[in-house]
Amino acid sequence: LLFMGGEFGQWAEWNHDRALDWHLLDHDRHRGLHALTRDLAHLYRDQPPLHGHDFEPHGFEWVDCNDATHSVISYLRHGGGRSMLVVLNFTPVVRHGYRLGVPGPGWYAVRLNSDSGHYGGGNVGAAGADAEPVPWMGRPWSVSITLPPLAALVLEVP
Repeated sequence: LLFMGGEFGQWAEWNHDRALDWHLLDHDRHRGLHALTRDLAHLYRDQPPLHGHDFEPHGFEWVDCNDATHSVISYLRHGGGRSMLVVLNFTPVVRHGYRLGVPGPGWYAVRLNSDSGHYGGGNVGAAGADAEPVPWMGRPWSVSITLPPLAALVLEVP
């Protein structure tokens, strides 16, 4: 849920008696937040795994919700015969070589990195990762990725 102005980081609370502060888009950080909000909306619309089974249990699967030490959670979304892996790093610390159990082999391509320079981030992280036959988290395959600080990664499952 976004209130008017939230899509570009308006400082003032929304007021029905005045216009939004569109001039804030002249600033890089506000423009970056606007681009991220737009790209998230398009990704959600265009990727059936992110919305296809929103209200059905088989549309969501935890990968790891217990990593309190690193403040990272990860989950799979399923829909349209495909899956997406979502990884969220809630700390300002870059996590190099962070390993996650995945459903199978192949290239896990990053479809969205909230730390992209396009959004005002630091461009930490790679374009994806090749799954390795290294058992992890009860799965026979895993990927080792770099998690950007305070960021979300959305990867396409092959």
